[in-house]
Amino acid sequence: MSRRILGPFNRVEGDLNITLDFADGKVSAARVTAPLFRGFERILLGREALDALAIVPRICGICSVSQSVAAAHALSSLYGINPPPNGQRVLNLIHAVENIADHLSHFYLFFMPDFARADYQQQPWHAATLARFQAQRGSAIAPMLEARALLMRFMGSLAGHWPHTLCLQPGGVTKVVSAAERVRLQQWLRSFRRYLEQHTFGQPLEAIAALDSQAALEHYQQQNPDADFACFLHIADSLQLHTLGRSYDRFIAAAAYASAEGSWSPAGVWHGGHSQPLVLDAISEDSHSSWLAGDGPAAPLHNDTVPLPDKAEGYSWSKAPRLAGAAAETGALARGLLRGENLLCDMVARDGGNVLSRVVARLSEVARIVPLMEQWLAGLQLEQPFQHPCPATPVQQQAIGLTEAARGMLGHWVTLDAGRISRYQIIAPTTWNFSPRDSQGLPGPLEKALEGVTASDPQALQVQHIVRSFDPCQVCTTH
Repeated sequence: MSRRILGPFNRVEGDLNITLDFADGKVSAARVTAPLFRGFERILLGREALDALAIVPRICGICSVSQSVAAAHALSSLYGINPPPNGQRVLNLIHAVENIADHLSHFYLFFMPDFARADYQQQPWHAATLARFQAQRGSAIAPMLEARALLMRFMGSLAGHWPHTLCLQPGGVTKVVSAAERVRLQQWLRSFRRYLEQHTFGQPLEAIAALDSQAALEHYQQQNPDADFACFLHIADSLQLHTLGRSYDRFIAAAAYASAEGSWSPAGVWHGGHSQPLVLDAISEDSHSSWLAGDGPAAPLHNDTVPLPDKAEGYSWSKAPRLAGAAAETGALARGLLRGENLLCDMVARDGGNVLSRVVARLSEVARIVPLMEQWLAGLQLEQPFQHPCPATPVQQQAIGLTEAARGMLGHWVTLDAGRISRYQIIAPTTWNFSPRDSQGLPGPLEKALEGVTASDPQALQVQHIVRSFDPCQVCTTH
């Protein structure tokens, strides 16, 4: 048996190391290490409940709105208040902008540049991929950045600034949209849609959302060879990416994008081809392999974060979230399965969750959310309130705030004592996906997905494709 350590992984941040054990030329075991302790859960202790709105967005500069949304949901429960319809629509718009920008950044800046590496120069598609997706220099990069900048004008207009906005509150949003501003937002959104339809997909967004099977996806690829999405599908076929990165095929998601009719993306658990309700009491945190006090599973509302950097069993600052003792994967693929999207259900029924299906899920979600944003904008009743005032004191002492970041389910578990925070536990998407082994020895989803991989090339590109398909955000992982 041999051992190899990969890391730090670049692009988003460098705070990720992976230890691989090899036997017979394949990965026999993997251990994923989050080497940076953040301490936000301890920073929040003893503070006023509403202070969380200023602190938790600073956990991450990539998904700070998602952190704000989770905190706002928890505070809404603590104070017994709900946003008015306008406030919910604007919150959805702000949140959607961040998630869509994240999806595009992942595809164009973090994922596709790996296929432009010299390791693939013998592939017939390499020259075109190098010209289009080479890091910093590819012809696809500048147009995407311009389109993303246009989309991010939403953030400046509705949230004031990004990251770390204070616009999102328990009772709604501080922003009031005028008629003239709505017209301007609609114009920006139309321009952004045009970019997606011309460059990313080569088809109307509704046509991408209508793809309902693996066969339909293959037909799309053949009919739109110059679209960036189709380029990826061609590479995926060539490299058999659908055979890489299968984990437990147990998926978890929270509700996202709420409205009076219910959440567009529902909460639940998908396993064995079926969806089940999400039971929050079944979620636990296991610190056995973490440099933290504790060994077995503990409910987040009754758990603490106490560093033990010399703990013998530890190899990561991340805890191991579990659902009824089982590891679960989260992300756009989980959301799509729980929405019952036929394309993703077909893909997972064939090959499980893998590198291909995770990327397809993220891009197809972009095609679905932009039309929703158009509906939310049109549905604003400008003469109605955007925020309800928050009561002076909380009416509950414990609450859970859940939402969906681009990478998956994000949860804030909050306990108060005399109006001040006595516990604040955060489980981020990468905490789920990149968790270490638990007290039963069960590997986390990425650790499981890496088992059996042949990684004989010097750059271990198969490993990197699997890791990037989960899109790690390590600063969100450890608190």
